[in-house]
Parts: sequence; structure tokens; C-alpha cells
Amino acid sequence: MKIRHLAGITLAVVLAGCATENSKEAKQAKWMAKAKVTQAEAQATALAQVPNGTVKESELEKEHGKLIWSFDVATPDSKDITEVNVDAMTGQVVSTEHEKPEDEAKEAQGEKKDKD
Repeated sequence: MKIRHLAGITLAVVLAGCATENSKEAKQAKWMAKAKVTQAEAQATALAQVPNGTVKESELEKEHGKLIWSFDVATPDSKDITEVNVDAMTGQVVSTEHEKPEDEAKEAQGEKKDKD
């Protein structure tokens, strides 16, 4: 009886995880369909802001009601990251922010906690 109950709980947890992942994927697909600026176009705009930069990470997200492409750009002469946000509707740079490695680590921890 206990094994059957445990199996039921395990199945419920797995299915809940799949539903969450599917809803995240569905949200991303919906945003991609709305974006008028492609990731490649936005990336070119972001890289123009950071000479000799290389994109380390990118994502499409909603911030303050705006759909944006967010790029973490590294440069060879620095450990800092420049985060460049490009409006996914207009292609304009929304913000540019310099982050130290410890700031990046804190941000990653915050995102991990949000997912847990």
C-alpha cells in the first residue's frame, strides 16, 4: 500500500514538472511569434554596444511589460559581463549594465531559487 502511494506521489511530481516545462516552452514560443526583431538582429545590435564582445548567454524575456532580448556579453580584457537588453519590437537598446562576476553569481542563485 505504501509503495503504491509513493509511486502515485512520484508520478504527480514528474507530471507537474513536465507541465511547468511545457508552459515555459509555450510562453517562449508565444513571445517568439510576437517579436518583430529576430535574435540575430538583436544580437548584432547588442554586440555593437560592446567592442570585441562575445555573447555568452541570451534569452527572450518580459521586463517591465516589454518584450526584450537580453544578452550577456563578455570581453577578452575583463571578467565583468555587460548585459545588453534590446527591445524585441523596435530593435532599440533598452539598457546596458555592467555586472561583476559576483553579481552574476547572485543573479544565477536567484534564478535557481525561482525554479525550485
